[in-house]
Amino acid sequence: MMHFKITLQVKMTNEKLDIKLRQTEIEDLPVFFQFQLDEASYLAAFIPEDPTDKSAYLTKHTKLLSAPTINYMTISFNNSIVGSIVKFEMEREAEITYWIDKKFWGQGVATKALADFLNIETKRPIYARVAFDNYASQKVLEKSGFVKIAREVSFANARQTEIAEFIYKLTIV
Repeated sequence: MMHFKITLQVKMTNEKLDIKLRQTEIEDLPVFFQFQLDEASYLAAFIPEDPTDKSAYLTKHTKLLSAPTINYMTISFNNSIVGSIVKFEMEREAEITYWIDKKFWGQGVATKALADFLNIETKRPIYARVAFDNYASQKVLEKSGFVKIAREVSFANARQTEIAEFIYKLTIV
């Protein structure tokens, strides 16, 4: 008698993803710190000068949790922390940044988390910046209604050189 093992891969749609957002707590920060140590920081490009300085990371991000212009949220997927999403302000303009654990890329987590976050964080316009070669993040932003409006050259600590970054803008949802 022969036995066959059949493996099915099912790509989940965003509506079925068990993504939850909640306000970030101090206890979440060590998890986020570990994410930034991954080689995925190359794609993020614009990371701290010394991404291995845990004390500096925790000090900075602990302060951010109570800043009035910052909305710092933790992304969970099937009850595990898989990333963060943050609205902050620079020169009175709202910007957004997010980080998804590399293990969860390509599953629609970033797209769903960003859509949910934009329903909570309603300040518009809101901007995002992304490295020129981070195509997946560009696609996430575009799916969410962001439009590429500019290109700048900035120093990327993860690459130790200047690179192009695209600036995206969301006016309405």
